[in-house]
Amino acid sequence: MEKFVVKGQKRSCINDAPKRSPWKRIKPERDTSGDLEEEEDEAAASGEFSDPIPWQKIEAEGLDLDYALLFSKEEADHLFKKLEEEVVYASGEESKVHVFGKLHNIPRKQATYGDAGLTYTYSGVARSACPWTSTLENIRNAVTKTTGQSFNFVLVNRYKDGQDHMGEHRDDERELDPRSPIASVSLGAARDFIFRHRDARGKQSRRQIEPVKLELAHGSLLLMNPPTNTFWYHSLPVRKKILLPRINLTFRRILLDRKK
Repeated sequence: MEKFVVKGQKRSCINDAPKRSPWKRIKPERDTSGDLEEEEDEAAASGEFSDPIPWQKIEAEGLDLDYALLFSKEEADHLFKKLEEEVVYASGEESKVHVFGKLHNIPRKQATYGDAGLTYTYSGVARSACPWTSTLENIRNAVTKTTGQSFNFVLVNRYKDGQDHMGEHRDDERELDPRSPIASVSLGAARDFIFRHRDARGKQSRRQIEPVKLELAHGSLLLMNPPTNTFWYHSLPVRKKILLPRINLTFRRILLDRKK
């Protein structure tokens, strides 16, 4: 992941905004009467998604992606508005990083939500999960219904405009389930998302492998399937002409037996 160290106090998960009644689920709930793991195994064996929508397959050497529009514009607009009301982002010292001994602001806002007791560690920094908000839970359920995959944690990144960005990194932390994809839901301004092979990075790159660039649309879902994060770095570069905000949700599956 990005090489930085976060120092600071424990973050509050409380949103002082008035409580509102839970929003209705976007699509009918998945039938959970059966065993979820058995359903996932069956879906994997069949090679099909649980709730088919028009998918675009994107492949290269060691790269396996699935891309689709999961939400209509009306749904995506509503979800964005609800997340703006509900999500509590890190602030103060926790929103800053140490790079080469100097203190810098993270070039975006971040928040972590998930099942009780979960933490996510990257670059030596552990972030605790706040309890799911109703909207985050609804989005997660829609992703699960569509893909047949279950997720217990989400990292929320908010980009105020095209100046906010994310550097090249891989989501390859040891506590992540290596069999599970990372599901990335984008809401708000469309942004370029760039994949670069680990052997084709920098001036002293060993191989000539073309980068893969996608434009992640409002309401879209991108699945980064194994072994993508082993071989490919991804980034969200600066785009100065983008003036509107974007919220990105990356749903992950953390293995409890790997948490130390």
